[in-house]
Amino acid sequence: MGRILYVPLDDRPVNTDDVIMQGKSAGIEVITPNTASIRNRLDSQLLACGSSITSTYSPTFGNPADIRQFIVNHADSVDGFIISIDMLVYGGLIGSRRLRPTSGGTYPHYDSTVTGLLDTLKQIKQRYPHKPIYVLDTVMRLATTPFVESETQDSYTESRSFMQQTRKTETEFEPILNGYDLRPDGTAFGDPVHFNKEQYYHARRHKFKTNRYVLEQLAKQQVIDFLAIGVDDASTEGVQMNEINWIEARINEWLDGTNGQNRERAIILPDADGLGHCLLARMVNHLQHGSSTPRFQTRYYGPHGSTIINPYEYMNIEDNIRHHVEITGGDYVTSGPYDIEIISITSSAEAENAARRMAANGKKQLPTIVIDFVGAGPADPTVTHSLLATPFTGRILGYSGWNTAGNKIGIAVGMGQARYDFLKSETEAEALNIAVNAHGSLLFKRFLKDYYYKRETIGDIRAISAERSAYTNVAPDQNMLLFNTSSDYLQLTAVLREQMQAYTSTLAAEPAFCASYNIRQINGSSWNLSAYRSASLAYGNPEFSWGRAFEITLNPTVTLG
Repeated sequence: MGRILYVPLDDRPVNTDDVIMQGKSAGIEVITPNTASIRNRLDSQLLACGSSITSTYSPTFGNPADIRQFIVNHADSVDGFIISIDMLVYGGLIGSRRLRPTSGGTYPHYDSTVTGLLDTLKQIKQRYPHKPIYVLDTVMRLATTPFVESETQDSYTESRSFMQQTRKTETEFEPILNGYDLRPDGTAFGDPVHFNKEQYYHARRHKFKTNRYVLEQLAKQQVIDFLAIGVDDASTEGVQMNEINWIEARINEWLDGTNGQNRERAIILPDADGLGHCLLARMVNHLQHGSSTPRFQTRYYGPHGSTIINPYEYMNIEDNIRHHVEITGGDYVTSGPYDIEIISITSSAEAENAARRMAANGKKQLPTIVIDFVGAGPADPTVTHSLLATPFTGRILGYSGWNTAGNKIGIAVGMGQARYDFLKSETEAEALNIAVNAHGSLLFKRFLKDYYYKRETIGDIRAISAERSAYTNVAPDQNMLLFNTSSDYLQLTAVLREQMQAYTSTLAAEPAFCASYNIRQINGSSWNLSAYRSASLAYGNPEFSWGRAFEITLNPTVTLG
């Protein structure tokens, strides 16, 4: 079993629990910093006037100094590194977009604390030149973060709309930094009502300087072996586009890229929460095979992905899939032989046909990944029930129906590629047993969370939270720890646990997980299978990870034999 040091984007389960379990499903031990060091939380205090919130404050961010020390302390005992720049430098994703009073000094001497933290990777590479270092970084999103340091939902809505407006085109670094507030005709934008645009621009400048430092001082100098840059919550127009174009040009110029990408050194695409999954898959590929390059092909059920761009992204689904596959170390092909099929469902009317194709693949032992692009956020009901109605769903390598297209792709493709590499290479019985139970648990979780929580249960949680909150000018489910009473929060948690217990039983009785099988090993052209035996969820396990309805901790246990 390989051992990987992983510094996650933040401590949400999608970035921590799921990646750790994915590693286990592929025979990899994933070690992370202690929970206190990566803890991120929204504001924990408020000021109110009657039934109206006037201000919130006191969020929690990760501890970069602790993260650095964790890397140094464990570097000798691991086989490779996957490190989030946002966590190492800013204490997590929400920390990387905090509004700032200044943008620091002139690049590259813009922030000695930040560059000192980043140079930790230089020290690690000098000491362990043969250990791969994979890095995930993000381009700052358009919107502010509601309920972090007094920012509101109105701030989020206004800032996203404000930053989606087309900017004057700039191609050089300093003009981009100085041109965030310029319209295409060179005139300045007006002042927003609900957020401070100058502090926003300072945050954007600081983050973009960090993006450049990572590219120029780390990737260009071959300190890091691979860089995945995720454009967080994006748009086809707006303040991010000059940054994206500049980064693509530097990948071409500094990293020998083509069309802004280099599958061997750096990829930029719309995603954030799926990057850890894909980089772990790349690491598994490196440790298990080294030079293996599995071939992926997509079959669409509904409109072709080249015609679809998610509202929170700038790249079409087809290109997004291709570049996610390249992050994992795979090869994306549109014709000829291939090893793994991605079934991409883009219309609920095609759900039954997609499920039939998946079953046919299972019968002829063609490894398959399924992605539900229909549901806008949570999984789609028609798609979900079509998939759960066949036992062959239990043996797919990867699946996701959650959130943006990029998130869905990253989670599903990363999960599937890591599992495939393990199944092709592992022969030891105990390792195979541990891994198939982990994969079964993770696959079960994806349906339990992406559909039964995100589509079925979350509406009840939001309704109860709204009904019981004393405040009228907020959506209380966005920070229930703050906007509901302690007793109401306990009641909301009890509702969550009762419903997830019931849905665990419901899901376990579906053909996908009842009297069905998972792939235990791929031996040449044949599969060895393990039967699903049981599924359970500890009553006290489901909880609201960040005190909000949007994200929950959920770790079911599935046993196969």
